[in-house]
This record gives sequence, C-alpha cells and structure tokens, in this order.
Amino acid sequence: MNKDPKEILQQFWGYTTFRGSQERIINAVLARQDVLALLPTGGGKSLCFQIPALATDGICIVVSPLIALIQNQVAHLKTIGIKAIALTGGISFDEVGALLDNCIFGNYKFLYLSPERLQQDMVQSRIRQMNVNLIAIDEAHCISQWGHDFRPAYLECEKLRALVPEAPLIALTATATKQVAQDILDSLKLTSPLKVTDSFLRNNIAFKVLWEEDKRYRLKVLCTRLEKSAIVYVRTRRLAQEIAVYLTSNGCNATYFHGGIPRKEKEKRLNGWLNDHTKIMVATNAFGMGIDKPDVELVVHYQLPDCLENYFQEAGRAGRDGQPAKAILITNATDIKRAEQQFLGTLPDTVHLRQVYRKLNAYFQIPYGEGHDQTFQLDFNTFCSLYQLKPLLTYNVLRILDQYSVIALSESFSKKTTVRFLASKDVLSTYFENNRHLVAIAQTLLRTYGGIFDFDTKINTRLIATKAACTEELVTQVLGQLQKDEIIDYTAQHSDIEITFLVPREDERTINVFAKKVKERQAIKVSNLRHMLQYASDQKVCRSKQLLRYFGEHSAVDCGICDICLRNKGEDLPKETIKTAVLSLLEEQRHSSRELIEKLQLNEAALLASISELLEEGRIKINPMNQYELT
Repeated sequence: MNKDPKEILQQFWGYTTFRGSQERIINAVLARQDVLALLPTGGGKSLCFQIPALATDGICIVVSPLIALIQNQVAHLKTIGIKAIALTGGISFDEVGALLDNCIFGNYKFLYLSPERLQQDMVQSRIRQMNVNLIAIDEAHCISQWGHDFRPAYLECEKLRALVPEAPLIALTATATKQVAQDILDSLKLTSPLKVTDSFLRNNIAFKVLWEEDKRYRLKVLCTRLEKSAIVYVRTRRLAQEIAVYLTSNGCNATYFHGGIPRKEKEKRLNGWLNDHTKIMVATNAFGMGIDKPDVELVVHYQLPDCLENYFQEAGRAGRDGQPAKAILITNATDIKRAEQQFLGTLPDTVHLRQVYRKLNAYFQIPYGEGHDQTFQLDFNTFCSLYQLKPLLTYNVLRILDQYSVIALSESFSKKTTVRFLASKDVLSTYFENNRHLVAIAQTLLRTYGGIFDFDTKINTRLIATKAACTEELVTQVLGQLQKDEIIDYTAQHSDIEITFLVPREDERTINVFAKKVKERQAIKVSNLRHMLQYASDQKVCRSKQLLRYFGEHSAVDCGICDICLRNKGEDLPKETIKTAVLSLLEEQRHSSRELIEKLQLNEAALLASISELLEEGRIKINPMNQYELT
C-alpha cells in the first residue's frame, strides 16, 4: 500500500503543499505511468521522483550526469534520514559489488549512478536482482544530440527499460526546447507518457543585459548594493580568482570556486556561502548544480555563456524564494567578438578530426588495422609542435575521439603546469644579480604571463623554451631551482597524457562512423551561440519574452522589470518628469551620469538629453570630480 505523498513531504522536507505540477507528476508515477517533466530551475524536480520512490516499496535508480550533483543529493537524503547510495568514480570493483548488494538486501531507497556505470556488466546484472520501483533520468536533455550538454553515454539509459521493464520511468530537465523534448521521448522509448511543462516564466527575476566598457566597475556597483547572496559566473578559473580579489579589495565580501580547488577547501567555501558568511561566490559554470540556496538576490554573468540553455539554468538560481531578484549579463562589443573566436574558432570539423587522427597514428607508428587496446604516453606539447597543430583545436579533437570511443584519455589530461611568483620585485632584483644564469628564462616567464605575481598561472613550458631559445628540459630545471629558492610556487604536471586506442586503425572509416553526428553537433553549437548573441544584442523585445519564446512558450505581456521594459518606460515619460527625478536625486547628493543612470533605471538617451537641458538651463552644473550637482 502506498504512503501518502503529502505526509512524506511534511515528514522529510517540512512543506505542507506541492508547487506547480509536482503533485500531478507524483500521482502519475504512483499510477506507474511514464513521465517527461520539463520544470524550470528551482521548480523542485528532485521531489518529483524522490517522493513517489519513498511512497512505495523498493529502490529508485537515479541516473545523473555530474558527480558533484550526485554527491550533493545523496548527502542531503542521508541528513534527513533516507538511505541512499552513490556509485561514483574511484570505487574499487569489490566495493562496487558490496554497494550493489546493499541495494538488493539493505533496504536502501535510492541508487545514484552516472550513465557510464550502465555499461558495466556487473551493474546490469545486479540491477536485474533489485526491486526497482522507479527509474529517474535527471538532466535528461543530455540524451539528446540537440541538447546543449549531449553525452553519448546517456544513450545507455535505454538499457534500464530492458533490465527492469515493470518500473515506470521519469525523465526530468530544466532546459529543453521542443526538439530536445521529442528526442528525449524517442530515445528513452517512454510508453504513453504524461508530458508536463510548467511555465518557464520567472516573474520575480529582472533579466537585464548591461553593455559596459568598464565591466568591473559595473560589477562592483552591483555587488556593493547587495543585501543577500550573489553568484558571479565567469568562464575560467583564473578570472574567478581575479574577480574575487577585485571585489574583495573594493569592500565586497567575496570568494571564488572552481574545479581546481582542493575538496576540503571547496566544502569550506561552499558552506561559508550557504551559511551567509560569504555573500558573493565568483565561480565557473559548474557551480550551483544541485545547490538549493533560496535567497540568491543576484546572478551575474560576467562573460557570455555559449548557449541560452546554460544561461537560463544558471540565471534561474536567483530568486528561488520568490522574492525580487536580478539576473544580469554584463557584456560589450569586444566580448561578442571574443565569444565568436573562442567558441567557433575552436570547433573542429571532420577535416580536423581526420588530420589529428592520422597524425596520432603516425606519431606512434601504428600500422593500418592495428593499435586496438594499445596504450601510449603522448607529450601533447611536442605532438602539437611537431605537426604544427593548434593546441586548443587539437585538444577538442582528442575529446571528440574520446567521446566517440576511438581513444580513451587519461584523467590527468586537463591538468597543467602552474607558476606563481612569491618574491617581491626588489627581492627578485637581488636574486637575479646573484643567479644570472636563471635570468633569461625567468624574464621570459614574466613577459609572457600577466598576473603571475597574483595568481597560479597556467604556463606552456615548450612555449617558454621556444621564446628563450633553450630546451624544454632546461626550462623545467630552472623552474625547479626557482621553487627550491622560494622564488616561485610551482606545480609541475607533465604534458604526457595516456592514450589507449580502443579500435584498430582504419583512418577514413574510423572517423566516417560518427562524422555526420559530429557535423550535426557542431552545427547545433553554432546555432546555440547565435541565439545567445541575438539575446544579448536585441534591444527591443522584453527579455522574458525572448527567453520564453526560445523554449517554445509565448507571452503576450511584457515583464515590466527587464532593462528593455524599463528603457521603454523611460521613453514614454515626459521630459519634465525625468528632469524632476534628476533634480530630486541631486538634492540628496552629487551624482555622476553613471550613478544617475543606475539609480533612475530610465531610458539612457532620454535621461542624458534631460541632463543636457538642465545644464543649458543653468539648473545643474558639473564639478571637478565630473559629478552633477545643483547650482
């Protein structure tokens, strides 16, 4: 007999009522119906499978793409007294077997695993023995080649239907266009599913795009006015550090978060932010997945994301408590050009795939028809230099070859050598006078990498060797000496990467198997970026309308709170009304034009025209600090 879902909600989560379509979805699952649930970020997706799993006998299998997300959900379930297991990486074969036995005999309610685990025979065999009451595919857009986060391993999810055919299946995502939704239905072969799409409208979030040449100044202004919490998204680890340091030096309570931080330090920083000891988290885009902090007042994208799906999901982490919040993208013309170069200039086509694959086989002297299951150490820098290949483009080719199981890359592939100068410039001057044989390489480092005194900086030892006209081995020796003398902090990572060839060499035929899919995926990525750039550049249509339209939802009503709606409001105001608002602010204190624009939130052109008239009329003046004040 099923337990009452509302009693479970009250017992474990402390809520008395469901939100949106949660209750409808839960009832469908309890009736053993398949479900496709498209709910916005913050819409409570996890409860849609957790509550029906708790209401019935048996265990729920949850497939999720991110280890951090799995660990977060399992940790939360354990804290509220629910038995859950996570099959993540780094677990021995014997331990995996023991954990799976617990799922069969130990009265556990949830088994979380990555899609890659479904390829293992032992996992499949044990799942057949489990009393599975529900299959949940989280972040289901990953199964669609049209989705922004496509993962071929997600296609393994279909195997679960054959392993436990009686269990209902629920697929959930917060970011799916109509095309992606249909792809999910087809790929998972959902049977007469209930399709639920809650409105993606977040009417408490003011979506804004601010075009600023001085982006740091604008970010500082936004962060100094914070009352609650904020997230600032950037694309690189280094920029996360730089922006956090900048905000802190300007009186803001900020820290940074990225994948290169040790686990314990990550936990410390995350808990500090969750418990409001830190207000602002500057982070790369993995941050926030599975983290439910309701009072985020501001989400800033300091750089352009590569697609609207990512942007909307990340921006949607603001205002989950229903209170007014802002999601702001700060950009400029330089950003737009850089985004096109970075995202589009590093997308390998099939020509690049074939070229790098041939060079890889030539490098290791693998004959045609051989190479299967052979493992080699590849010096990535030497390989790129020998064949005059662009490193980032080549890196992306290797990732695609790994993704389509032509090769397997070692886990340390993305690790880099980092350097940070510890000694002051005065100390360096004295040191180099006594160690002249180190000067050429040290100066090359300093000239090549800005910010190397302030941050752990990724370096390319082969590039330094070329510039300093010496061997890479000598560069490594000099770095070791500088570290020994406490001049630098130096983390050495060999550029060797371990590559295992998974199929025999067949050149064209090897690549042709998936060339069409790669071409389609690249076209999708180009289209995604174009939509993102269009959103940033559109100055006429309400931001909420643009976002809803992208996800197939149409609204006749403007939000009234985005930058475009506020600007349109300003255009409708009589000039005398704008003048009165300016004079009222200047009665309180002096303001620059920037400050007036920020505070009044009116059409910028109309506001500047009104200020110009007030100057001509002699009612205001500009002081030596370039501020306006009353005459």
